Amino acid sequence: MQSHALSRRDALVRAGLTAGAAVAGLHATEAHSAPEPAPEPKAGFILSFNTGTIRGQKLGLAKEIDIAAQAGFQAIEPWVEHIDQYAKSGGSLNDLKKRVADSGLTVESAITFPEWLVDEDTRRAVGLEKAKREMNLVAQIGGKRLACPPAGATGDPRLDLMRAAERYRALLELGDTMGVVPELELWGFSKNIRLLSEAAFVAIQTGHPRACVLADVFHLYKGGSDFGGLRLLSSGALQVFHMNDYPADPPRDKTNDSFRLFPGDGIAPLTQVLRDLRAIGGRTVLSLELFSKKYWEMDALEVARTGFEKLKAVVARAQ
Repeated sequence: MQSHALSRRDALVRAGLTAGAAVAGLHATEAHSAPEPAPEPKAGFILSFNTGTIRGQKLGLAKEIDIAAQAGFQAIEPWVEHIDQYAKSGGSLNDLKKRVADSGLTVESAITFPEWLVDEDTRRAVGLEKAKREMNLVAQIGGKRLACPPAGATGDPRLDLMRAAERYRALLELGDTMGVVPELELWGFSKNIRLLSEAAFVAIQTGHPRACVLADVFHLYKGGSDFGGLRLLSSGALQVFHMNDYPADPPRDKTNDSFRLFPGDGIAPLTQVLRDLRAIGGRTVLSLELFSKKYWEMDALEVARTGFEKLKAVVARAQ
């Protein structure tokens, strides 16, 4: 398994998917000199596989990990309910963590839906407890982040964004205790945290150093955000980005998650999006996330490999 991971990484490097090398600061030559500057982070993209893309095949997380590695991805974004199912069926999370590492993957993010934003105090308390439990599961398999969309608060009434910032800060502080960063995920169909500008405002207003936004090609389109707004965010604020595409028809107000396409198969301005993401620096995680029943009816490995090749192709076009 390990030799496979190494050869796959070499292939990715040769393909130019991991761009740049760290630039070290100048060494101080005297005891009283200024401290050596920190190295600049490597720029480029980490290609990740959101397991929702093959959710319909119902393979279980262990098999999904194997498929992501075989397809060529560098990272995986599992659904927390599948981590939970694995543990409840008697599986060892330590073994699962080792399986991820031996496959040459990292767990850059995970997907769940705690009701951390809702107005009702009791529901929100339950949502925070759910988030705490799920962060623990993610941490046990080496995961770094947890997607936290406005679950349960997608309809009216519209929430005050200052209050949303207070609630996101509470979630971030909970994440500090768990070693997992909750990402503020925007949902384009929601009445709350629908726009990139709203998500950015809430994240900024928390005043928390680890506040970040999880954006998605489809949700930016669905919610009516201008893709150019991505240029205003830093790499620290936009660490993970969900990749997909969308068709010209049906129109935006009629489309939904089931219309997501492989990157490059639709009309999304992916070349400019990726150039803007590259320009802000850092190592943005591009996570392929699709919810098409058509893809769920296909062989899971074929879907993953096709998705990887198409994602790699749009990245190459944006160079």
